[in-house]
Order: sequence, then structure tokens, then C-alpha cells
Amino acid sequence: MALQSDVSKSSIAVDAMGSDLGPSEVIAGLKLALKNPASGSVNYILVGQEEVIQPLLRQEKLADHPKIGFLHASQVVSMDDKPLRGLKTKKDSSMVRAIELVKKKKARVLVSCGNTGSLMAGGTLKLRTIPGITRPALGAVIPTESSHWVLIDAGANPSPSPEQMVANAILGKNYAKVALGIKEPRIGLLSIGTEEGKGTELVHKTHLLLDQLDPVINYLGPIEGFQVFNYTVDVVVCDGFVGNILLKSCESLFATLTRFLKKELAANPIRMLGAALSWGAFKSMKKQLSPYRYSGAPLLGLNGNILKAHGSSNRQAIAGALRIASEIIEQDMDHLIRADVEKSFALLKSPIAV
Repeated sequence: MALQSDVSKSSIAVDAMGSDLGPSEVIAGLKLALKNPASGSVNYILVGQEEVIQPLLRQEKLADHPKIGFLHASQVVSMDDKPLRGLKTKKDSSMVRAIELVKKKKARVLVSCGNTGSLMAGGTLKLRTIPGITRPALGAVIPTESSHWVLIDAGANPSPSPEQMVANAILGKNYAKVALGIKEPRIGLLSIGTEEGKGTELVHKTHLLLDQLDPVINYLGPIEGFQVFNYTVDVVVCDGFVGNILLKSCESLFATLTRFLKKELAANPIRMLGAALSWGAFKSMKKQLSPYRYSGAPLLGLNGNILKAHGSSNRQAIAGALRIASEIIEQDMDHLIRADVEKSFALLKSPIAV
């Protein structure tokens, strides 16, 4: 089964070789995604080693599926490869070939569990940023007890300019619209206080710029750390250095609380009985806090879309990433971002006192 020349522009390229759990888990995730009605008219292009992928497709009874195409790639970028070296020495890798599908407009989105550094470097070098965006940003969806919010930048650009921070706000707004279904996402700028003038020079200058973009974004002003989980805003904007620390701290805290809860509930028979009686509550918590629904961190701002799923993503997480990818296509996120960038240019074209 080869890639057809007339492949739909509503296709998702899937790097089948990048997962820590192997290609079989990626294909199992694809099978789950195909069962989801939200996949709509989207098609999929699996990219990987034919001798590995074809038997797995037959095993899952997907070998002749009308919505699946295939592109052979003889090499694999491993997790141990240095980002640029992996790209230069493995030009026929599944990752590079999948990025090229997006570059050639044969796919709208790439989903990969592979080497993060190589994926970001390859995406940035081959796809380039859209006009008005000088650096891409990583988005991440974070759960609360009753909702979710978007963190941007989660680590792509540790030292942005104020203008790049403004671009991040635009990217985060549109990702929240697509991924979370929020019509007018509320934007907050992460700082050490809500008063004007608090925080670093970068925060102050970014705030002055964002304050001029009310017609484009729903900017609520600076927010503090304790506000990110109380549904004050839908998008939290920060530089990639702060964002990466915040993201990893959240992941570590969730893991610690889970371990602590399991330990305490198993401490004696009475607590174990209470845990059994509270099973419904725990099940609801697990569903709300599950990473599977919004798995995959998008590298936003490129001429094409890249979703980075965790290397150890299981089939449910991969299916979740593919669901988000299909939403990006269905809602034409690229067009939304470009339109907002143009509007922002018009508002900020006069000299700005920062």
C-alpha cells in the first residue's frame, strides 16, 4: 500500500516509528482514532519501515482501510540521536519524511512520539514560521477539577522578545479555540502580581503590547501562579523557560499526589473500605485529570502543524493526539492564526512606547 499522488489535503501524517512502545502501539492508537466519529473526513498517512508496518496493519485488519495511506521510510531517528545530527544523517527517517509531507502540503498535521529536539528542529528548519511569527511555541493543555487551560510557551523559546510573547498569546488563543472549544478564550500573562509594573521587564513590555490588542484577543492582564488553576483564564502566556518549569512541576505534583493518595488509602482496612465506597469519585477524577484526551503538545506558528506526543504514549494517548490533529484540520487553525496576526499588525503598526 503506497502513498497515492492525489492524497487528500485533509490528511494527518503519522510517524509510526517514534514511540517508545513500538509501532504496534501507534497503529493500535490509529485504530482507536478511526472509531471516533470526530475523525470526520480526515485521512491518515503512516510513515515508517514497510517490513515492520505492513504486518502490523494486517494484524489489526487495517491493511486495506480506505482512510489509511502508507509511505516507506528506511530509517528511524532514535531518542539518543542529537537533534541536528539525527536529521542530517537520517534523511530517509520516518520523522523527516513525515515533516516533508506537511511541507509539500500532502498532509496538514504531523503526529509523532519521536525525539523532541529533532522534531522541533526539523519542523522549524523545514516548515519555517508563518509571516509575522518569528519563533514557534509549544502549547500544552493542563487540567483543573472542572476544566482545562492552555499553557504557552511550554519550552520552545526560553528567551523570547515581547513581540514573540504577543505572538504566543495569539497562538495560544487559537489553540484553545480548537482544542478546548472555547469561543473567546481569556488570556492571562503569568507574573508575580496583578498590578501593572510588577514582574520582569519582559512581562512589563509584553503587557503594554497585549493591552493594545483587545479587538483581537480577550486579554485580562497579568495573573499570579495561584490563579492558573482557579479558572481565571483559559490561556496562560509565559516565556519557554518559566513555562517548561511550570509544566514539569505540574506533572511531578500530580504524580506525587497520586502516589500519596494510593499509599494513604491502603494504610488500613477502614480506609480501603472508604476508598471502595468512593470509587465513583475517583473514577471521575481520573477521567478529568487523564492526559489522554488532550495528549500531544503542538509546535505552533509554523507553515504546517506538528503535534508532539509523549514518547511513552499508549494507544489511548495517541488516539487523543490524533483527535486534536483532526480538530486542527476541521477548524482550519492555520487560517485563524494568520487572520489574527494580520489584525495585530494593523493595531501595532504605530510606534509603541515600551
